[in-house]
Amino acid sequence: MYVGEVAAPRLNEKVLDLCAAPGGKTTHIGSYLANSGLLVANEIDHKRAKVLMENVERFGLTNTIVTNSTPAIIASQLPDFFDRILVDAPCSGEGMFRKDPDATSYWHLDYPAECAARQRQILSEAVKTLKPGGELIYSTCTFAPEEDEQIIAWLVNQFDFEILPIKKFAGMDDGRPAWAGGNPELANCVRLFPHHFNGEGHFIAKLRKPAATGKSAQKAKPVRNKKQRRGSSTTASLTNEQRQLWEAFSKAMFQELPIGQLRTFQETLYSVPNMAPDFGKIKLVRAGLQLGTFKKNRFEPSYALALAVRPENVKQKLTISPADWRQYVHGDTFRVAPELKKGWYLLVCEGQSVGFAKVVNGTAKNFFPKGLRFQVN
Repeated sequence: MYVGEVAAPRLNEKVLDLCAAPGGKTTHIGSYLANSGLLVANEIDHKRAKVLMENVERFGLTNTIVTNSTPAIIASQLPDFFDRILVDAPCSGEGMFRKDPDATSYWHLDYPAECAARQRQILSEAVKTLKPGGELIYSTCTFAPEEDEQIIAWLVNQFDFEILPIKKFAGMDDGRPAWAGGNPELANCVRLFPHHFNGEGHFIAKLRKPAATGKSAQKAKPVRNKKQRRGSSTTASLTNEQRQLWEAFSKAMFQELPIGQLRTFQETLYSVPNMAPDFGKIKLVRAGLQLGTFKKNRFEPSYALALAVRPENVKQKLTISPADWRQYVHGDTFRVAPELKKGWYLLVCEGQSVGFAKVVNGTAKNFFPKGLRFQVN
């Protein structure tokens, strides 16, 4: 995942992964941020956005919001907002032909030009939501100069971006200035050819947006709906009953739990990152870390919360054997010490948080998500 290495965000930055599904780049970026700052992972396709959300949750990211909007809507709601934006653009996919020969079925002679037009549309919006002086990382999995060097040359000519150098390793090639007007800075880009290293074809560029000057240096503010609070987009504050249920659960369960703003969507409770703005018209798929769901007179913790917490910060935890874990991920109940008091426990296997179980009368009731259950042979 070299693109994530090129992006390399700093702690407490606000980062946008604009074309994020299925989530490999998002989780890589998240590892750099170490749950600081704000990471917005966007995917325009609704089904792929759900896959993205699931992968973000499995990785235990607490600072990440998943959205399902067009680049134009994001740019209209969050102008000059992000410190760093990654655009892994939809492309003609020529670099994947060896890995996936079926990808050749939709390729035709005009396809690179069609993809380049779409890439310019996406980047025109990305530029608007990147703050002055911010960095843009652009990548494709194609060899086509129309989608690679020529797109970067267009960004430089249209928006006065600066092409930044990228550290190259053995097997990596320079960009080709001769393929896009001859600007020598295009050599700062990276081309990956499958006959030069063990991998598929890719292109990566890193650019900086010009710093604002004069009147344009005034910090742009996200578009706000006066009826919404920070971090909200169709989310709501907790009712008194919900707050009492959450506080009772968290007090019994955790020694320490760093969380952001508590917000609800329907009956689901989220911890929204403190740096999150009002998202306005941007559609949220994941408003932050899903803490759990309010049921009748009780709070039920989420699988995402289990993966996000460290065992050492949890009061009520239960160490289970690999055999018990195999039962757990299959969806089975298993026996525990009869003296264990009734209540929720974080299950820990070989030092890792694996989920929650509810202990009742010496039995651990299984709350591993039904859609993720599998059998270990």
